[in-house]
Amino acid sequence: MSVVLDVLTAVLLLAGAALAVVAAIGLHRLGDTRSRMHAATKPATLGVLCCALGAALQFDSVSTITKLVVAVALQLITAPVGAHVLARSLTRSGEPRPPTNS
Repeated sequence: MSVVLDVLTAVLLLAGAALAVVAAIGLHRLGDTRSRMHAATKPATLGVLCCALGAALQFDSVSTITKLVVAVALQLITAPVGAHVLARSLTRSGEPRPPTNS
């Protein structure tokens, strides 16, 4: 059972790290602010969730797992709310939306 748990942990940690790298690349490559907000919130939040879940599988302490759950909950609450507030301020400031490719 320990081998299965270790493999699952490794997969979750690698997936979380890959999502964090995708978020960083998106922040670097995307041009407008709204696209960068999307790249910063979506994959980064899921990456933190995967990494925390992988770490929680390795701990036996309820206290440590509770701290990880609180960290993930705060990430899931603050990242989308921060992006929403930034998008509202962009809209209210009159920044033009990028043209669509349709």
